[in-house]
Amino acid sequence: MRIATWNVNSITARLPRLLAWLESTGTDVLCIQETKTTAEGFPTAELRELGYESAVNATGRWNGVALVSRVGLDDVVRGLPGGPDYEGVEEPRAISATCGGVRLWSVYVPNGREVEHDHYAYKLTWFEALKAAVAEDAAGKRPFAVLGDFNVAPTDEDVFDPAVFAGLTHVTPAERAALAALREAGLSDVVPRPLKYDRPYTYWDYRQLAFPKNRGMRIDLVYGNEPFAKAVKDSYVDREERKGKGASDHAPVVVDLEV
Repeated sequence: MRIATWNVNSITARLPRLLAWLESTGTDVLCIQETKTTAEGFPTAELRELGYESAVNATGRWNGVALVSRVGLDDVVRGLPGGPDYEGVEEPRAISATCGGVRLWSVYVPNGREVEHDHYAYKLTWFEALKAAVAEDAAGKRPFAVLGDFNVAPTDEDVFDPAVFAGLTHVTPAERAALAALREAGLSDVVPRPLKYDRPYTYWDYRQLAFPKNRGMRIDLVYGNEPFAKAVKDSYVDREERKGKGASDHAPVVVDLEV
């Protein structure tokens, strides 16, 4: 089974590339983040023509997540059980389903904005709720994984220059502690291999030639439980999909399982 996660940064803007990528890679399940569309505006029909079912949690604006699968899409749960609101709104940042016997979550963790911002506190509270929500599946015998844009680089090795990020979100001790706490629930970091250079970055800013200079970050992660991790045969960052006109600022992360 081939599973992938991809922050598409607007599925409407990225749809032709997305459909071509699914067809060329033979991906069975794709976890999508930042759809930037409503559930009604999601390209369900176009994906169905390629043989994919869709489950969507999206209200438009800047968030939105989805799961698309050609190996089944059962027991769908939209939202983060017990998760916090932000300014009175439950943002669409999580969706889970069982696909081909594997339980999967697609998550778009809050950005945090600035360390002193209310959104940063919301981010840490969101992580706490995520840990509680996945604890049972993480400790279970069924393959299980949380995939998506975590908006945290796990270590200094996961950013091109730690000094550039000093004092900023995505690298703070509290955010990294939240990731460590999530792993303590029974999950491990499935680190992909890079297709170029020595570090598997997944995100490069659109500005200042960040991509051609490889000034990136690894913030799109795959956290799997023991049965999932044991089934992994390969994992890589599809850096090629970050190239060219109309690309997302994130690259897909692909995981091949033997299940």
